[in-house]
Amino acid sequence: MRAHGEFLAGAVGELAGVSGTTIGQWARWGYIRASQSDGDPHVYSLEDVAEAVMVKALLDRGVSRPMIRRAVAHLTDYGDWPLSEARLATSSNGRRTRIVLRDDDGAYALSPRGWQQMVAPPPLEDVRLRLRRAG
Repeated sequence: MRAHGEFLAGAVGELAGVSGTTIGQWARWGYIRASQSDGDPHVYSLEDVAEAVMVKALLDRGVSRPMIRRAVAHLTDYGDWPLSEARLATSSNGRRTRIVLRDDDGAYALSPRGWQQMVAPPPLEDVRLRLRRAG
């Protein structure tokens, strides 16, 4: 899949609901990438914006940063923009929020060992892409 558009970190942050500095940090930490340019300044695509929005949605639900990094590492089958391509949901048991991958075969919770199929999935809340309006 080809990347579309060119956005600087400030514009990406505005669409995702975070600062441009946060977008740069997320790119350095591997949550998202600047698919249009790795040099300075980083230039992001519309697809990168979608990934940033998904990271923000997961963080807002209480998913830890290491868990997001682990999800990105374990979703390589979903291409260059795995968080927005995969059918993700979250599940919370009161202590921590987990990332769950929905598949035609069932639901898979992300664990330190990778995706583990859930025999009796708890209630799941889908993570959907939502761009934010400025103002």
